[in-house]
Amino acid sequence: MKTIQMKSGTSSILNKIMYATLIGILFIQMSSCTKDKNAGKAQLSVRMTDAPANYDAVMIDVQGVEVTGDGGTSVLLNTTAGMYNILELSNGLNTLIATGDLDAGTVSQIRLILGPNSTVKVNNVDYPLSTPSAMQSGLKLQVHQTFEAGVAYSILLDFDAGQSIVEQGNNVYQLKPVIRTIDTAISGSIKGSISPIAANVMITATSNGITYTSVTNASGNFLIAGLPVGTYSVTITPVLPLLPVTLTGKTVVVGISTDLGITAL
Repeated sequence: MKTIQMKSGTSSILNKIMYATLIGILFIQMSSCTKDKNAGKAQLSVRMTDAPANYDAVMIDVQGVEVTGDGGTSVLLNTTAGMYNILELSNGLNTLIATGDLDAGTVSQIRLILGPNSTVKVNNVDYPLSTPSAMQSGLKLQVHQTFEAGVAYSILLDFDAGQSIVEQGNNVYQLKPVIRTIDTAISGSIKGSISPIAANVMITATSNGITYTSVTNASGNFLIAGLPVGTYSVTITPVLPLLPVTLTGKTVVVGISTDLGITAL
């Protein structure tokens, strides 16, 4: 029997091929494990927006987002912690603050964890927003939504800055967050603009006795997001001597922004 001797170069090439093959097998196994780990999971993204308010800036100290199921199990989402100027997130703008994978099932609430460093700017001066300790440990927002495996969901936190900031006198301000949770998959919106252009004009949309509000921005535009499907009356209330204008029979459907165009005051 002959003994076959391989040249060192050939042996080196074979060793490299075997090494690459082993790495490939290991990568496939790791990918398979990752898929198995994520099997049966629903994907959730949490975004934040704002109803405009008459301040120069409102900086909110976001530290964490936690989701709790009906069974009491909580999952801390991957949160982009930091300071957010929510006044930059109005009239259709929003920002992603947290994502995560959840077991299929019903989610009862979202807990928004705030830090102690929130501020409000009034006439170009920054003032601390005192935040109750209960808010720092977690503001509980009711959701009660069923998540299915393999489906991506998005929930919008609509932060109402105008109602959330309480002036206590002597330039002392307190943060008492007023936040709506909006399931973007089952809602629509109403948008439009006014002429003459004016900022901070009150806009209300009413359906079945429930009213949603916003104000115009510096360009005279407005958007009220997260509206349930239905027929709405929209009232635009400018400053006197201009009189309010009401538009009736405006239909909102899922995933569509009903455009009212330009309303002359």
